[in-house]
Amino acid sequence: MTTIGIVEGLWRYPVKSMRGTEMPEIFMGFSGIYGDRCFAFKSSAARKGFPYLNANVQQEMLRYTPQFRYPERAATPPNLIEAMCIGPGVMPANADAEDLAIDVVTPSGDLISIDDPALLKLLAAGISEKNQLKLVRSDRALTDCRPVSLISLSTVRQIESELGIPLDKRRFRANVYFNLSSESGGFAEDSLVGRVLSIGSKAKIMVLERDPRCKMISLHPETGEHNPEILRRVAQAHGNFAGVYCAVLVEGLVKKGDPIELAKVS
Repeated sequence: MTTIGIVEGLWRYPVKSMRGTEMPEIFMGFSGIYGDRCFAFKSSAARKGFPYLNANVQQEMLRYTPQFRYPERAATPPNLIEAMCIGPGVMPANADAEDLAIDVVTPSGDLISIDDPALLKLLAAGISEKNQLKLVRSDRALTDCRPVSLISLSTVRQIESELGIPLDKRRFRANVYFNLSSESGGFAEDSLVGRVLSIGSKAKIMVLERDPRCKMISLHPETGEHNPEILRRVAQAHGNFAGVYCAVLVEGLVKKGDPIELAKVS
């Protein structure tokens, strides 16, 4: 196999549209990254197919910081050893609900349980009353599209150069950020669509499609401040795509610094 890059950063987002957390390692499962987007807030005003409140509507969500109450128990599936010792196949990696219990640090610094009704009131503040909110928990990552997202830092840096302003990579809310091994420039990951990648010692993913972007990349990941020029540039210069979406073929642990290899075409 040919090494095409190195994992630079691993991220998961426990609550959809809230701040993410960088991880030293993640479990990449068939249903997504373990502990990623396991909570969301369903909104009665959301459009069909995308039923959850997000920062496109409530920009303040990006200022909320979710924290797993038991971080060691939330890091990997409870049956990890068993899952890592069998061949490819369906291997449930669901935790007890308590293992993935979450508290949220609000913009004012208060710590509040994810299921506290007071949190619903805070998130509903300042938006239309049509947004009736309901907490949703899932053992599968509540992503908008595919289970896993990747983007190269070369792509982030190219968009940054085109705009002439510094960009925080967290705007792109990827699970895996990686450095390319060659000097191929930005958007090189587009050529990986339809290919199989090995990451680390076991995990294998199929790159399914380019990642279509929305207003989220125009929102500052710390403040929620909106800069429409960012999405406009990506739309005009790159067809509104940045990064790629993937499906997991073989489950496994992935660590920061792991090589990303291109599997041979049989």
